[in-house]
Amino acid sequence: MEQKRPIDAMWDDSPVDVTTEVNFIWSIANKLRGTYQSEKYKDVIIPMVIIRRFECALAPTKQKVLAQYEANPKYPAKAMYKISDYPFYNTSGYDLAELVNDPDHLASNFKSYIQAFSSNIQDIIRSLDFDKQIDKMDKNNRLLSVVKAFSELDLDPHTIDNVKMGYIFEELIRKFSENAEAGDHYTGRDIIKLMVNILLAEGCDDIFDPGKVITILDQACGTGGMLSTGFNFIKRYNPSADVRLFGQEINPESYAICLAEMLIKNQNAENICYQDTMKADRFRGTKMRFVIENPPFGTPWGGKDAAEGVEQAVTDEYKRSPSRWGAGLPGSGDTQMLFLQSAIDKMDDKVGRAAIIQNGSPLFSGGTASGESQIRRWLLESDLIEAIIALPVDLFYNTGIATYIWVLSKNKRQERKGKIQLIDASSFFHKLRKALGDKKNEISPEDRAAITKLYAGFPAENEFCKIYPNTEFIYREYVVMQPLQRSYAITSDRISAMLAKGSLSSLYDEAKVAEWENAEELTGKDARKLEIMQNNKPVFEAIISALQAAVSDVVYYSPADFMPVLTNALSGATAEKKLLDKIADGLSVMDKKAEIQRDRKGNIIYDKETRDIEIVRWEESIDTYMAREVLPHVPDAKAFFEENLGAKKTVIKTGAEIPFTRYFYKYQQPVPSEELKAKFLKLECSVSNRVVRLFE
Repeated sequence: MEQKRPIDAMWDDSPVDVTTEVNFIWSIANKLRGTYQSEKYKDVIIPMVIIRRFECALAPTKQKVLAQYEANPKYPAKAMYKISDYPFYNTSGYDLAELVNDPDHLASNFKSYIQAFSSNIQDIIRSLDFDKQIDKMDKNNRLLSVVKAFSELDLDPHTIDNVKMGYIFEELIRKFSENAEAGDHYTGRDIIKLMVNILLAEGCDDIFDPGKVITILDQACGTGGMLSTGFNFIKRYNPSADVRLFGQEINPESYAICLAEMLIKNQNAENICYQDTMKADRFRGTKMRFVIENPPFGTPWGGKDAAEGVEQAVTDEYKRSPSRWGAGLPGSGDTQMLFLQSAIDKMDDKVGRAAIIQNGSPLFSGGTASGESQIRRWLLESDLIEAIIALPVDLFYNTGIATYIWVLSKNKRQERKGKIQLIDASSFFHKLRKALGDKKNEISPEDRAAITKLYAGFPAENEFCKIYPNTEFIYREYVVMQPLQRSYAITSDRISAMLAKGSLSSLYDEAKVAEWENAEELTGKDARKLEIMQNNKPVFEAIISALQAAVSDVVYYSPADFMPVLTNALSGATAEKKLLDKIADGLSVMDKKAEIQRDRKGNIIYDKETRDIEIVRWEESIDTYMAREVLPHVPDAKAFFEENLGAKKTVIKTGAEIPFTRYFYKYQQPVPSEELKAKFLKLECSVSNRVVRLFE
């Protein structure tokens, strides 16, 4: 699809100064000192900011709402929305300024004021358990000063628009996020703007259509920054667009902020849900034009560390048909690839696009048959990945790790089909004058424009942008073995190696016996095993004695020559064929002078001890790979590929990984040894001089 109009990467970059408002709010937070620990300030500040924001929004229509309520207390809520000009209202005669005029009854009046909000607002405040904070502040003589201060804060949407309010919330949440749990990374506006810019850079002609309905989903929406930024970008280019925002969030404070701002935007409150996305898709059956999100990193969905009910919900969803996890389940220690699959499930089947932040793990974690590898394989074979963009480190407020934007599309333009674009934008940043927590870098408007240009410039390549076919990252796993050629001998060294190898551990295992004998209590199964091994001990000792008595320097180059010798040597200890075979194997070593062993049909038997794994790119034949990488070193090696996808026994030997950094590796010449020597001598001399001065 050709792009009709360019998206201006710089349009939303006029400075937004929220210093005055944030400093004022933080001065109110300081009034809580003594009664609250600093990390608990948010329990008061977030609800109060939300309440004041609603109050300021409703002020122009407050008297009309009161008049209608007095005339008819049962007036329908939706009809009252038309009077208030928002999808919420308040029928109390109080406001915060009026409440402080009756300090003796402030707590009870404040609760009555909150209860006079429409039910959707009450639900938000109730989710924050704010009644308890009112009582706590009242008991500790903090309530009056806090309510009075907030009554003087101007949060009128006509003077503090949604963009500026978003920045106020961003700065407050940043302060609160400095002690956030690992994996919960608040996303700064610089990152969000880049994500939105990338999403809209191509394949989005339809957003310009008059009255176009455009849906945007964030499955880990936090305070709604991604949804708001997407809304603002689209409305700027198409004021007539009907932009509908959808979100799910598990943190109650973040959810409350998000829902409050969505209501100010006249969005449908039912589309912002207090819900763990891993437990449920609240919009099942609804497809989204855009999905944009930054799900948590390293949050387990299974095992003892997973949140209650999550593992059961994930496994139940996996059994559904169709399932959000249609490509399989990743390891239980991380939800990122579940969010990834869920986002794809939500994307519109014809034009859906997504931008999702992930850490490095989803690129390469897991072996060939792992859930992670098979999910990557599915993404590549389904041609869903447009681009992966490496971001600079130190972009987030409470983590400095490397992160990536995955750009997904169900509507790739023709040139992109079957290809994946890798962009190394790790050097596209500017240093902050002052670090904000772990955030030391930011993506400036110029950086954003440059990164967007790299993405939209497809198929142009340069040192920061590489393009590969999807099959570049799909591989087959081959087993390479050498023919079974082993020499046999009964020597002291080989007897020791046999014991170390555990060739007789099924007969008698001294370490295991000691462990069981010293255990305080044994299961019935272990007790029976101990008894069997204790009974086998005389046989074991007889075998070792017989082997030591038969020590010789004679080497045999075939089992046919050696087995009669071994059988004779152990005739007084054992005649069990399976045991003799294990002993013979334990006394053998790989030896290219030995004869090549074959089965009854004359086929070469391959030595499992020489087993090696070779990873071969999908597009390369195994013969070409062997000729280049293996046969020059091991001329008689042979490759085996056994993949069985049947229902009874599944053996997967085709996987996928995206070792991003390998494709942008730049060789650095080592420092010459003479230069290093000179530095070491200079350092040694400096240390010696300092020591001498200490004792002068």
